[in-house]
Amino acid sequence: MPVITFKYQDLKDLGIDMEKDELINTLPMMSSDIEDFDDEEIKVEFFPNRPDNLSVEGVARSFKGFINQETGLPKYEVTPSDESVIVDAEVAKIRPYIAFAKIEGVDFTGDKLKYIMDFQENLHWVIGRDRKKVAIGIHNADVVSQPFNYIATPKDENAFVALEKDTPMTPEEILTHHEKGVAYAHLLEDFDKYPLILDKDNQVLSMPPIINGELTKIDENVKNIIVDVTGTDERAVNQCLNIICSSFAEVGGKIKSMEVKYEDKSITTPDLTPQVKNVHVDVANSLIGGTDLNAEDIQQLLSQARFDSEILNDNELKVYIPSYRIDILHEVDVVENIAVQYRINDVEAKLPDISTIAYEHDWFRSESLMREVMIGLGFQEIMSLMLTNEDAHFSKMKQKEIDHVQVARPITIDRTMIRTSLINSLMEFLEDNKHEDLPQKIFEIGDVLYMDETQETKVRASKKLAGLICHSSANFTEIKSVVTSLLQNLGYSMEISDSNNPSFIAGRVSDVKGTSANGNISGFFGEFSPEVITNFTLDYPVIGFEIEFNPYSWLFSCLLYTSPSPRDRG
Repeated sequence: MPVITFKYQDLKDLGIDMEKDELINTLPMMSSDIEDFDDEEIKVEFFPNRPDNLSVEGVARSFKGFINQETGLPKYEVTPSDESVIVDAEVAKIRPYIAFAKIEGVDFTGDKLKYIMDFQENLHWVIGRDRKKVAIGIHNADVVSQPFNYIATPKDENAFVALEKDTPMTPEEILTHHEKGVAYAHLLEDFDKYPLILDKDNQVLSMPPIINGELTKIDENVKNIIVDVTGTDERAVNQCLNIICSSFAEVGGKIKSMEVKYEDKSITTPDLTPQVKNVHVDVANSLIGGTDLNAEDIQQLLSQARFDSEILNDNELKVYIPSYRIDILHEVDVVENIAVQYRINDVEAKLPDISTIAYEHDWFRSESLMREVMIGLGFQEIMSLMLTNEDAHFSKMKQKEIDHVQVARPITIDRTMIRTSLINSLMEFLEDNKHEDLPQKIFEIGDVLYMDETQETKVRASKKLAGLICHSSANFTEIKSVVTSLLQNLGYSMEISDSNNPSFIAGRVSDVKGTSANGNISGFFGEFSPEVITNFTLDYPVIGFEIEFNPYSWLFSCLLYTSPSPRDRG
């Protein structure tokens, strides 16, 4: 998750005078986590659903509300700049949407320039899917003139000096020779023309989503800026601009709107109009639990969350949500903010007014046994998220992409789909921990999700067990021995056959099937191919397996193969 770093003095400069210890104890209560701190700096991790808190200005704004220092909807004045950008129809096929704003009276002295660059890159990651969905450019407004033009240029035309360079390069040369161009060339490689932003004198501001021009480079002497946001999702483009403008406005920046002229329409950006949602008192109390809030209580808590509201009746409020709060999609999201402001420690713990006899679910009993066996074989358990991304799940594993459940509104580029396998998550774990001593033996027990038109929900859940081993002499014989021992201890027969699984070295991979009294399993094991290992930047051989349990084997007979516990005897 995104981590931002700032000095205690930065918060003081923004109007928050609080002792370090109190600050460190309070910040985690507003949906954040303290990553690290010393006598001068603090590193704070925020959930990706709060990109508005990825700048120190955003943190200060939220914190002021939380401690009741400054409440209600922030009011940011937007005045017309009478400037415009004209969008070429040809660019619609490449990167169709753009939003512009002019901000005057900014301050980039001290650490502020570094902060805004970090903020920009965090937004690229959280909202932009590493610039694929959204890319941001920040420019010195005093060296260019409107009207601006957003065009699609031929690859070998409109050469310009890219940021941190001193000689002109064509767009094609930038993609093949500039460091940023090489890194992000995949975003444009399928097109015959590339996006450019020009001023009225055909001076290049930017080649989105790759690189800005050296002409509009920002330094600490710049006072007036132009912000451009381009992308493939119009909503995300405008949301990103709103977040940036609001952050600059918190420190005195004067926001000026600009007109974006498309072939078939004109829009004015930024639009900081609050969104409106209704929240119900009974819903809030029910979802939070242990509370008896009334409309007035909720109105006060909403004000601390930096929302405005009107009480419509005893059970309903109309809530005005700032434009930078792009995470608010439903009434429950509003209730979540009420709960945060109420503070979890103030919620009274109550036992439910029911009586029941609890027992452990059969799958969890089976899972416990699998865990015992894997630990007995020398493995260490990990737990990863069900969300992953297509590149890691399919491309890096050399697997053909199959139908899968996609996230409609992913908040980060690496969490765009629900997994159908556990293997890539284990590979990513090895990649993140390759500095640790070898051998590394890890496993995971978890859920996957498949598309299935025969189901009412159109999806089918399944349970899987996967394990990886990494060390200098890892080989097929070793992983076969592990799988054999595992299935024997779980009470399954074992039948192996040749496999063509592309993730593994040909001839060193097998499919496996097994049966027991209550069901069957299927899976594979083998030595991963050098290409897969390299894709995850690993330096040593990796072997692994994955086993899928059918729904009827969740209650599998392995329970019959275990020795009874002392409490079961006699």
